[in-house]
Amino acid sequence: MPVQHEWSELPEAVQDIVQGHVGPVAEATSVPGGQSCDVATTLHRADGRLVFLKGVRGVSPRMRWLRNEATAGVLAPGVSPEVLFHEDVGDWLVVGFEHIVGRAAVLTPDSADLTPVASTVDRIAALPGTGLRPLRDRWAGGQWWRKLAEEAPEHVWVNDVNLLADWTGRAPELVHGDHLLHTDLHADQFVIGARGEVHVIDWGWPAAGAKWVDAAFLVIRLMVSGHAAADAESWARKLTAWSDVSEEALTAFAVYVAGLWTHRAVTDPQPGAARRAKVAREYAAWRLAAHAAV
Repeated sequence: MPVQHEWSELPEAVQDIVQGHVGPVAEATSVPGGQSCDVATTLHRADGRLVFLKGVRGVSPRMRWLRNEATAGVLAPGVSPEVLFHEDVGDWLVVGFEHIVGRAAVLTPDSADLTPVASTVDRIAALPGTGLRPLRDRWAGGQWWRKLAEEAPEHVWVNDVNLLADWTGRAPELVHGDHLLHTDLHADQFVIGARGEVHVIDWGWPAAGAKWVDAAFLVIRLMVSGHAAADAESWARKLTAWSDVSEEALTAFAVYVAGLWTHRAVTDPQPGAARRAKVAREYAAWRLAAHAAV
């Protein structure tokens, strides 16, 4: 895990650059961080206004993810927090964001948040993914089920792994498109303000792809929050973004994501990863059964 730094521990050169953008910092309040950054802190400016600062030290995938986040204000204006500045200072990358006040969405059945979340997913799906790496390319060659058959066969619930491998191989082309995708939407990524406004944060893995893909990811997240698979898909079916998805594409997506998330849970276990992977496998099994019944 990255070492979480306090504002006061940052090199003087980094502090000087940041204060050159935001003015004198009177106080800094660290935000509990996860795997994605070395510093995450709310800066209290001398004039009383707030800025959220994230930083990563050293070239790594985490630095690439944060660099992606620095483009989010351009990719999804009005949905993502505004990016105020981003700077490389020595071996540090620091990004200053508009400070968003709100709470995480609740995705449980009958939650009132499901309606604004749906509207926000449609807003994102309507935006272009111009210049972003296609999800098709990111997913190419990901034969997770063949790897799992060798490394953790207890998670392969069908007798013939070739069935899962075949569906996985279809997925990259079926998720291809030119719409903006977040690709990591879950309850904590939606920040709902006091007036009901919704922002989406943590744009570390944006991609271009089919407009239904983010909604399909959320189907699995809804299941994690207590929805049955059929009910989760019923919610997604009301979205404009869902209008042109095929049964084949959904099944391929479900099998691919179940393999990807299960492989991650096995090889790099993180809090909650095993639970998410289990639910993803349940969704894939449900999709396979539904597809076979058509």
